[in-house]
Amino acid sequence: MKRRREKAKRILAILQEQNPHPVTELNFETPWQLFVATVLSAQSTDKQVNRVTALLFDKYPCPAQLAALTPEELAEEIKSIGLFRSKSKHLVASAKALLERHGGEVPSDLTSLLALPGVGQKTANVILASAFGIPALAVDTHVFRVANRIGLAQAKTPAATEKQLTSTIIRELWADAHHWLILHGRYICHARKPHCSQCSLSEHCDYFHGQRKK
Repeated sequence: MKRRREKAKRILAILQEQNPHPVTELNFETPWQLFVATVLSAQSTDKQVNRVTALLFDKYPCPAQLAALTPEELAEEIKSIGLFRSKSKHLVASAKALLERHGGEVPSDLTSLLALPGVGQKTANVILASAFGIPALAVDTHVFRVANRIGLAQAKTPAATEKQLTSTIIRELWADAHHWLILHGRYICHARKPHCSQCSLSEHCDYFHGQRKK
């Protein structure tokens, strides 16, 4: 554990130097907008989501407006997004739940967020960290891949990866670490062909050293 913590400190220091104030690439102004964007982002790119939400937020700025729609009506608005039918059902149901249980406000605690339709651990953690500034470390496909590839974690599931990362990384850096690892996975450490020659972390990366030995 001590060795992994030291490794995490070195890696995060490099990423912090490159990007001192990382933020999500999803466009939003309110917790509700981030909620919608995060639900839409599953298996879709942030660019795709931002194109859709640019129009969606103008038409439906609050949960009340979205709750008045049927899932089919919302599906027409977001049909360029992957899994748009299931996301429409979840968003309309969540909008209604927010009105009924939380006065139309997105809650800032994990238990309440996870009780909303379509919200899993990753989505809840993104909202806590980016909307409310509450330390949380969301593990999406990029974070899962990069963390395990570099050697910050050795886990087979996102949940186990989150547990290992939060026990390795200091709490104050959880939210930033989430963004650093996502961006590194998005632009450098690709799933199929990672750009190891351009990677500032290769010296500390288990995957890179493993490839060199082959």
